[in-house]
Amino acid sequence: MASTLDEIDRKILRALQADGRATNVELAATVHLSAPQCYRRVRALEEGGVIRGYAAQVDADALGLAVTAYVSVSIAGDQFGRVREIEAQISTYPQILECQAVSGDYDYLLKVVARDLKSLSTFLTDRLMQVSGIDDVRSMICLEEIKPPSPLPVE
Repeated sequence: MASTLDEIDRKILRALQADGRATNVELAATVHLSAPQCYRRVRALEEGGVIRGYAAQVDADALGLAVTAYVSVSIAGDQFGRVREIEAQISTYPQILECQAVSGDYDYLLKVVARDLKSLSTFLTDRLMQVSGIDDVRSMICLEEIKPPSPLPVE
């Protein structure tokens, strides 16, 4: 789909990433389109799967989630036939914000949040490490967020 995006689509995407709450009229003015044209473009981007959704960015500390960790997970060699089943199970845990299949020494890299170190330890020990087929779990605790999640570069 990226090859079919023109400069107006790219302007729309940049503007929506900067302010997802902009009204259609505000967005149209920002990208220099009429409101109906802008509306059609946004709907096409949504229907084409370029825009996956809209969400508020909530501060983790405000929810009492003071710990962020990146957790590397390996699947036991004899369990690769169950990989989709394992993925489905770990996808149900709300503490896991992201799960990426990766190359290298581990199979997955997870971004996990918790109230405190004890809560993280409990989650890893009592939930994640109990998933049948998971062989190894290693965590790295984030000390400080240097660059928060940011918009995708739209070039």
